[in-house]
Amino acid sequence: MRKVLVANRGEIAVRVIRAVREAGLRSVAVYSDSDRDAMHKDLADEAVALGGESAAESYLDVDKILAACKATGADALHPGYGFLSERASFSRACREAGVTFIGPSPEAMELLGAKIDAKRLAVSVGVPVTPGLFEPGASDQELKEAADKVGYPVMLKASAGGGGRGMRAVTDPADFDQALTLARDEAQKAFGDPAMMLEKLVRDPRHIEVQFVADSHGQVVCLFERECSVQRRHQKLIEESPSPVMTDDLWQRMRKATTALVQASGYVGAGTAEFMFDEPSGEFYFLEVNARLQVEHPVTEAVTGWDLVRAQLQVADGQKLAADPGERSRINGHAIEARVVAEDPATGFVPSVGQIIGLALPQGPGIRVDTGYGQGSEISRHFDSLVMKVIAHGPDRATALARLRAALRDTHVLGVKTNIAFLLDVLEHPEFVAGRFDTGFVGRAFADWKRPEPPSWLANLLPFATTANSTQTATTSPSAWDATDGFRNGPKVTA
Repeated sequence: MRKVLVANRGEIAVRVIRAVREAGLRSVAVYSDSDRDAMHKDLADEAVALGGESAAESYLDVDKILAACKATGADALHPGYGFLSERASFSRACREAGVTFIGPSPEAMELLGAKIDAKRLAVSVGVPVTPGLFEPGASDQELKEAADKVGYPVMLKASAGGGGRGMRAVTDPADFDQALTLARDEAQKAFGDPAMMLEKLVRDPRHIEVQFVADSHGQVVCLFERECSVQRRHQKLIEESPSPVMTDDLWQRMRKATTALVQASGYVGAGTAEFMFDEPSGEFYFLEVNARLQVEHPVTEAVTGWDLVRAQLQVADGQKLAADPGERSRINGHAIEARVVAEDPATGFVPSVGQIIGLALPQGPGIRVDTGYGQGSEISRHFDSLVMKVIAHGPDRATALARLRAALRDTHVLGVKTNIAFLLDVLEHPEFVAGRFDTGFVGRAFADWKRPEPPSWLANLLPFATTANSTQTATTSPSAWDATDGFRNGPKVTA
């Protein structure tokens, strides 16, 4: 490989471009009209305009992406995550165009990309799955009969895609038909595929995933786990590594299951095997494989010392990976990541769009910030509202948590609303601090959450009242220079 085109935008495009440059390769960015001033465009060695404002007109247009490869002479392509990253048809199109796709083969994607196919493969190699129906093209009647057989509550899931879309929990048989209609409709709109699967609902499990990288020489490296249970409506908010509840025995079982899946699929590249963990019983169940880099990959990098993007480049170039780190004693401390999103938690998490007119990022020991935005950047309605990821690493969980809270308090975004205040409340909740949480934790503990009021002294001092959630709010408070309380900006005056 000599030149890598990054078919993405935002913080992941910036992350990949930097890794490409550190590997001594040239980088090519692509951008939509709404990203003409984006950070990733300026960071790359070359940039190609795709045209169009929306994702469909730009980053999802395969012909435009491959034309950019041809025009720039890019012989490899990194898809980032989201967009085209998990489409087998795109991986195949790159192969046919003579472009190295930095990710798994289309054949491996087809085995693992659809949840139904991945479940069927898991069953065939002895990986534990929840009881359910995993048949392609299952009819409404077949799904309903399966629900009666496994017993309520059940979970309906779209076979394609992820991110919580096309999912419905059903606890009452009388609600099944309506839930299925809604789930199919949402799946069709989000993924262009209404295919559904059904499984027994495990109430409030922990969501634990295993990061792996497999090379073309038959080696599968499992880089430990990430705890991703802090979610709101199936969307991850906070991730950490290692999991507070992981044991050596549980790890070895998850590691064995992950390796079996990867080897059975012929997977080459970086990916993640996701599991539900039922803490009371000690059992885990396979969910899906994400055939790409995950948003939360920095916490794994922090505790293992691996550069996962660099590993992807090496594998795509046919190189052999370093040895599996093996025992858990090799884990270096603890890392926690928080996703800072442009949205307003106080009004139902409605996305916030507009220009970032001020931006202050945290620094300090163990702190890493991944972002694709700077002061003056525009948060567009056309794309995901993730502004940045703030990652804290420390020798233990308590230190990492303290560093992350301090870092978020030092993060300020003016011009759009963010979820920082909400994240801080989650990170300070006694149950989270103690490591006692599951996928239902946020819904139970923060159902009636309200934004904290800004301190009065801050509102009086600043023309914009910036709360702990670092949002822009107009204020009519007088300037400190107009105060009549005897304050002096100088040495004490004595009579």
